[in-house]
Amino acid sequence: MSVSAIVHIANEEPILCELEDMPKSDGQIVILHNPRRRDGKDLHYLEEDVTQMVVPLHRVNFIQVLPSAEIEDVIGFVRE
Repeated sequence: MSVSAIVHIANEEPILCELEDMPKSDGQIVILHNPRRRDGKDLHYLEEDVTQMVVPLHRVNFIQVLPSAEIEDVIGFVRE
């Protein structure tokens, strides 16, 4: 199951992508599927037809996991 995420790479703008699996604690790389800028535009340093990008984990500052569609449908606290 893939999850949408924003990956923050050192000295680069954040990348919106999908991750098949979260990186392991002893992992060396993270594979990003459909990498793009947060506004949906292509990344200027990738070719047009690139659908996957491999990034070494030592370059990643942090990863933000975005909520899935199922989670967004759950009704939270409602103030009356």
